Amino acid sequence: MGVPFTIEVAAVDENEDRDHDPRTLVSGNAALKADAVSHFHPQAWVLGADTTVFVDDTVLNKPRDQEEARQMLRDLSGRAHSVFTGLALRGLNEGVAINRGVESKVVFRTLTEEIIETYLSRVHTLDKAGGYAIQEEGELIVERYEGSLTNIIGLPVDETKQILTEVGLCS
Repeated sequence: MGVPFTIEVAAVDENEDRDHDPRTLVSGNAALKADAVSHFHPQAWVLGADTTVFVDDTVLNKPRDQEEARQMLRDLSGRAHSVFTGLALRGLNEGVAINRGVESKVVFRTLTEEIIETYLSRVHTLDKAGGYAIQEEGELIVERYEGSLTNIIGLPVDETKQILTEVGLCS
């Protein structure tokens, strides 16, 4: 997008309540991150984001271990689920606080135990919401998706550009 940036990890405790509404969860976490970093850099534009997977009225965050990742893949097998990302842009000196949400749908192939084990042997899944990464060996597990692919990967590029354009940071 042509906007120079640095990455700063927000020192916050994210809400990971699996029974929470996923839209509210990611929106709150994105705002929490952006607000925390803005506090230390009030002159900067700060973008916070958070992504989660939602199926069966349950939030699937990052798995704790390989067994939980395995179970997440089993739970998603042959089914559709949603991927939600919350975006929060802060410009304290400008008095700007923008919050947006993006949803994409993903349909998984029916996965055998062999496919699950192959996938887990090829992809590090412990830092991925839902225990998978569509951009890594996605053809093994994903049948199709609807909406923003970059949202499923983790940061919805078009929506991010739209927000940055609104405040004059890119065109």
